[in-house]
Amino acid sequence: MMKFMTILFIALVIGAMSSPLPIRATAVGGSGRDMGLGHMAQQCVATELSPCLPAVTLGGTPTVDCCGKLNEQKPCLCGYIKNPAYSMYITSPNAHKVFTACNVPYPSC
Repeated sequence: MMKFMTILFIALVIGAMSSPLPIRATAVGGSGRDMGLGHMAQQCVATELSPCLPAVTLGGTPTVDCCGKLNEQKPCLCGYIKNPAYSMYITSPNAHKVFTACNVPYPSC
């Protein structure tokens, strides 16, 4: 029964993260050293974080791919936290462990 619930939960997570509605994040840095991206909107696609799903949902160790994607999506994290479809994953205790393991500071929104 526990295995079934785990599979069901993962299916729900994948379904929620497969939402066709992208989230936009705007980087507001203006130091000039940000390669010209300081005021451009970044496309935030939650499915980019799918390599992190096992670590977030099951509490495993994040992969190198997960940490790389988490770093790439840093400007998007507050948008994910504010989105009810994703917030429970980003704010979960396992997600906090993934942030720590990947040396990505937890966002303060």
